[in-house]
Amino acid sequence: FGGDALGLVGSMYYGVEDFIRDALERRSVKHDKLIVIVDTEGGYIEVVQRIPDTIRYHYPACVEFVIPNYAMSAGTVLVVAGDAIHMDYYSVLGPIDPQVLSHSKWVPALGYLEKFRELMEKAATKKGLNDAEMAYLASHFDPADLYSYEQAKKLSTQLLKQWLVKYKFKDWTKTATRGQNVTVRMKEKRAAEIADALNNTERWNSHARPISMDVLRNDLNLKIEDFGSIAERKESVRCYHRLLRDYMGRLQHKWAIHMTDDYAHIGGSHA
Repeated sequence: FGGDALGLVGSMYYGVEDFIRDALERRSVKHDKLIVIVDTEGGYIEVVQRIPDTIRYHYPACVEFVIPNYAMSAGTVLVVAGDAIHMDYYSVLGPIDPQVLSHSKWVPALGYLEKFRELMEKAATKKGLNDAEMAYLASHFDPADLYSYEQAKKLSTQLLKQWLVKYKFKDWTKTATRGQNVTVRMKEKRAAEIADALNNTERWNSHARPISMDVLRNDLNLKIEDFGSIAERKESVRCYHRLLRDYMGRLQHKWAIHMTDDYAHIGGSHA
């Protein structure tokens, strides 16, 4: 890919951004481009918010994201902060509603809000809620939690639109079909359409629904580079991903940040 590489594997919990900062600061010689290899099921959107700013401080010219497997939820929001997104036929992104911690387990924020809306709509009908539904509503839905989930949804949408316009669309100057000049307003409109599509729970049905490169290209009209079309790149990405995952598995590391001569992790034993 012609740049430095940073591997980011695992959920994006608080503290991940600190390890990314430390790894970038320790690297004394840098190319103009950084390639971030991402493999994540998501995490806290507030953590994701800090990562592009940190990366761009050290690599202001160009940052590109490579997804060898998946970048779900908040991970999808992260990768749109790149100048380019590289996937292949096996790679997937996901709906952008962030995962939130509720009652000691991770739940998709939009799914939580949709269920609450469904119960409230039924409560407003003549039939109303039955006793089991009333008990479930009282025990599972805290107003403060609901507010935080709504804010997480707004933040993920805001960041996706902001980063698409600022980074992914920065070199989009002409429309593909008519060759018209692309304005900032056109970029913002396109970013909003993509954000709305990725937030549409009725369309995807599940927070864990994988969204392939073809769907992103053809249905959402988002430009994706296919690293699988170049044999050397495909082999390099697959080999690196397998080695890093295998290394983490042997040492029982929950997540890891990796650059040349720099490896940080949480969980398991030391290398």
